[in-house]
Amino acid sequence: MPDASHAIVNRLVILGSGPAGLTAALYSARANLAPFLIEGLVPGGQLTITTEVENYPGFEHGIQGPEMMDVFRRQAERFGTRIVSGDVSACDLSRHPFALTVDGATIMAEALIIATGASAKLLGIESEKRMMGYGVSACATCDGAFFKNKEAVVVGGGDTAMEEAIFLTRFCSKVTVVHRRDALRASMVMQDRAKKNPRIAFIWNSAIDEIFGDPKAGVSAVRLKHVATGATTDFRTDAVFMAIGHQPNTAIFQGQLNMDETGYLKVRPGSTYTSIEGVFAAGDVADKVYRQAITAAGTGCMAALDAERWLEARHG
Repeated sequence: MPDASHAIVNRLVILGSGPAGLTAALYSARANLAPFLIEGLVPGGQLTITTEVENYPGFEHGIQGPEMMDVFRRQAERFGTRIVSGDVSACDLSRHPFALTVDGATIMAEALIIATGASAKLLGIESEKRMMGYGVSACATCDGAFFKNKEAVVVGGGDTAMEEAIFLTRFCSKVTVVHRRDALRASMVMQDRAKKNPRIAFIWNSAIDEIFGDPKAGVSAVRLKHVATGATTDFRTDAVFMAIGHQPNTAIFQGQLNMDETGYLKVRPGSTYTSIEGVFAAGDVADKVYRQAITAAGTGCMAALDAERWLEARHG
């Protein structure tokens, strides 16, 4: 950790620039806390890889994900939020003020809001990246309604995959679950629900090797590879939903803050307080259930109010 003896202490530092971080910035800026926000490696968070957002209140006709995050950002800056690009590589929460290392420099914080989000686990193939937001998605709740009366593929075999598949049957004419094993990992309750649904089919011992289509026309098919034989087949579909889990971006807080077994930060019920006084968590970094822009923004508001009250009590 670089020397922090001469670093300026910020009243409030916010990590992350998705809906949670920028909402926290908006509220804390209006409370005259002069928040200092560090964007992270993906400014705008997961919404920057989302094309159309139709379920956020206030945008009657929908809005592009990156455009919405730009609106959030400008609103936060309007009230005095200082935003810098950079990624936190280390932090020391064992002392106060807290010390953060950002691109080799030390930033000090009297209070800290962690809104670093979570990253969807993806297959890692080029066509998946190219088609993300154009028929490839990691959120059925967000994007399922775009595929009414169309066919979709869900990748995964756990509870999340079953939940996504069942949800998609509200819109899609057929949902096919592709799993790389010959048995599901999901709970028996979720397995039974999925297997009893007439719109859900299963393809076993297979992985997606390629996604066909282009951003203008959307997804047209996937190439499936049998994990045992290596044989490939092309399978027609209109959409591909990745449901192989999320990983909260909390690696640098390991051993310092209480987390669950996956790495999600634990907060005091009904608040955003973490296990360390003065450190708050908002958005997907602490939410493995809902993972929506609106819930992230809501907890961003909560974190700003919690931080404001904590700072006020500290200074009397």
